[in-house]
Amino acid sequence: MIRSLLHTSLALLITLSAGFAQTLISGNVMDEKGEAIPGANVSLKDTYDGASTGIDGGFRFSTQEKGKHILLVTFIGYKNYEEVLELASTALTINIVLKESINQLEAVTITAGAFTASDESRRTVFKALDIATTAGATADIAGALNTLPGTQKVGESGRLFVRGGEGNETRTFIDGLVVLDAYGPAAPDTPSRGRFLPFMFKGTSFSTGGYSAEYGQALSSALVLDSKDKQEATRTDLGILSVGGDVAHTQVWDRASLAGKIQYTNIRPYYGLINQEIDWVKPFVSLEGSSAYRKEIGKHGMLKAYGNFSSSALGLRQVNIENPAQTQVLSLDNDYAYANTFYKDQLSEKWAIRGGLSYTYLNNDAVLDGNQADEKEEGLHAKTVVEGSLSDRVEVKAGAEVITRSYEQVFRSSIFPLERTLAFTESITALFTEGDIYASNAFVTRVGVRAEHNSLLNEVSVDPRISFGYKLNNEGQFSLAYGTFRQSPKNDWLKLNTNLGQERAQHYIANYQFIDNNRTFRIETYYKAYRQLIKFTPGQPALSNNGGNGYARGFELFWRDRESLKRVDYWISYSYLDTKRNYLDYAASVMPSFASAHNFSVVYKHFISKWKMQLGATYSYSSPRPYHNPNEDAFMNSRTPAYHDLSINISYLPKPHVIVYASCTNILGRDNIFGYEYAATPDASGVFSGRAIRQPARNFLFLGVFITLSKDKGMSQLPSL
Repeated sequence: MIRSLLHTSLALLITLSAGFAQTLISGNVMDEKGEAIPGANVSLKDTYDGASTGIDGGFRFSTQEKGKHILLVTFIGYKNYEEVLELASTALTINIVLKESINQLEAVTITAGAFTASDESRRTVFKALDIATTAGATADIAGALNTLPGTQKVGESGRLFVRGGEGNETRTFIDGLVVLDAYGPAAPDTPSRGRFLPFMFKGTSFSTGGYSAEYGQALSSALVLDSKDKQEATRTDLGILSVGGDVAHTQVWDRASLAGKIQYTNIRPYYGLINQEIDWVKPFVSLEGSSAYRKEIGKHGMLKAYGNFSSSALGLRQVNIENPAQTQVLSLDNDYAYANTFYKDQLSEKWAIRGGLSYTYLNNDAVLDGNQADEKEEGLHAKTVVEGSLSDRVEVKAGAEVITRSYEQVFRSSIFPLERTLAFTESITALFTEGDIYASNAFVTRVGVRAEHNSLLNEVSVDPRISFGYKLNNEGQFSLAYGTFRQSPKNDWLKLNTNLGQERAQHYIANYQFIDNNRTFRIETYYKAYRQLIKFTPGQPALSNNGGNGYARGFELFWRDRESLKRVDYWISYSYLDTKRNYLDYAASVMPSFASAHNFSVVYKHFISKWKMQLGATYSYSSPRPYHNPNEDAFMNSRTPAYHDLSINISYLPKPHVIVYASCTNILGRDNIFGYEYAATPDASGVFSGRAIRQPARNFLFLGVFITLSKDKGMSQLPSL
C-alpha cells in the first residue's frame, strides 16, 4: 500500500511539473543597419508575458503558454514586428530586425532649389503675409520674391529673373494650372506688376531650379501658387487708395463661399503731384474685377472656381534719340481675362485625385505714330493628377495635361494700306510621373520623368529629374537635384519662324538648410547649362535658329530670424551669379544685360502692439550690370552704376476693423540707372547718341485706408496688405 501511494505521488508530481514547465524566449532587437534598439517592447500578444530590450538590444523572458502564439515587438519610429512561435518546454532564441516607420510629418523633404510655404509640416519658409508686408514690394508677389536669393533686380521690368534666366523663363501656376501672362501691361522700360494679389493664396512655392516633373515649359523657375479654400466669414471690404479704390464682398454659407472684388486705378492725379521721368499723354488707368467660388463636396471634395478680368490703357510721348526735337506718341490698350476651375477629392484613404481647367485671354492694341499692332493670344490648359502612397516608403503621383494656345499679331502701317499678319497655334501634350522613395526618415530619393509632344515644333521629348534629401538631425539636412527643362521660344521669335526648336537647360543643385526655433539658414550652389537658345544675325530675327548657348553658376545665402528680437521678423539674402550667354544678336559669349554678379537684400519687420502698428523696411543692392555702348570697340564692355534702394512701409490700426497703410520706395531718392539705349546710326561726328534708362520716378508713394464691415468687429484686412 505504501508502495502504491508512493507511485501515485510521484506520478502526480511529474504531472504538476509538466503543467508548470516554462519556455525561455531570448534574443536581440536591431535596426536595418544592425544597430541595437534599447527600450523596445517584446511580448506575447494577448498575454502578460514579455520584457524590454536592454542597452545592447537583448531581451529575455519566460512563459508557461503552450502552442502557437504571436511574438509582438514594438518601438516608436519603427513598424510593429509579429512572428508566430510554436511554444514548448524548451528555449527559443530569436534575432529580430525592426524596419523604420516613415512619419511624413518628420521625414526629410526635398529643399534643393525650392522655397515652399504650402504645408506647415514641411517647414514654412515664405507665406502670403510675408509677401504682402514686405516694404518696397507694394503687395506684388514678384516684388517680394525678388528679396530672396537666386533673383536679380531688373527694375525696368519688375518680373522674376532667376539665376541668369530671362523674365519669361519663370512660369506661374495657380493650383497647378498655367497662367500664360501673369503680369500686367507697362510702358517701355517701366516695371510691370503681377496680376494676382498674394492674399488669394494660402501657400507659395518658389522653385529657383530643379522643380517637379509636374511642371513644364519653364526654363529657369516655377512659381506655384495654391489658392485658398472656403472662406470662413461673411464680410465687406472697402479700400480708399491714393491711386484709386476698391470694394470687395465675401458671402459664406455652410459648405460654400463666394467672393468678388472690383478695383479702379487711375494714376493721373498721383502723377500730377510726383515728378515723372516719362512724358505721359495718358497715365495708366485700369478697371479690374475678380471672383472666387469655393464649394465643399462630399466628405473630402473641394471645388474651386476663380475668374479675373482687367481692362487698361496708357499713352506716352517718346523723344527721338537721334533728334530730340522730334517725338512720337505710343499708346497701349490691354484687355485680359483668366479663368480657373479646380477640383480635388479622396479616392481612398491613401489615394487622391486633382485636376482642372484654365483659360487665358490677352489682347494688346498698340499704336506708335499711327502704326498699329494688334496682338491677341488665347490659351487653354487641362490637367489631371492622381497621387498617393504605394506604401509608407513610396509616394507617387502621375498625370497628364494638354496646353493649347493660339497667337496672332496684325500690323497696319500708317503709310501703306497693306496688313501683315503673323500667327501660330501650338499644342503641347504631356505625361509625367514622379515618386518619393523613403529609405528611412533621414533619406529620400525623388525620381521623375516628363514626356512632351509639341505639335507646332514637331518635337517629342523625355526629360528626367531626380533629387535626393538627407536629414542630418531634426534641424538640418542636405539636398541634391538634377533635371532637364525646356521651353518654347518667346512669341517675339516664334511668330517670325515656326521652325525653331525648344530651348533647353540642365540644372545641377546642392544645398544645406537648417531650421530651428523660427530661425532658418540656407546655403545653395548651382550650375545651369543652356542649349538651343535663340540666335540670329543682327537685324534679321526672322532668320533665327537654335544655335545659342550659355551657362549660369553661383551660390546663395539666406538667413531668417523670427525669434531673437521681440516682435521682429527679418531676413537677409545674398546671391553671387557668374553667367554668360551667346544668344539673340550677341557678338560674343558675355554676361547678358539683365544680369548682376552680386545681389543683396535685408528685410525688416517690427510689430509694435502698444501702438497697434507694424513697421517695415527693405534695403536692396545689385552690382553694376553690363550694357553695350556702340561708341566702344568691345562688345558689352560698359557697366551701369550699382543699384541701391531703401523702402519703408507702415500699417496703423486706429480701430480693429480700420487700417491706415503707407509705403514709399527708394526714400533716399537715388537715381538708379538700369542701362542705356542708343541711336541706330551715328551723328555727323561718328558718335552714337544715347540716353539712360531710369525709373519712371525716384519714388513711389502709396497711401490707403482699408475698412472691413462684418459681424466680427475685430476682423481687418491686415493679412491682405
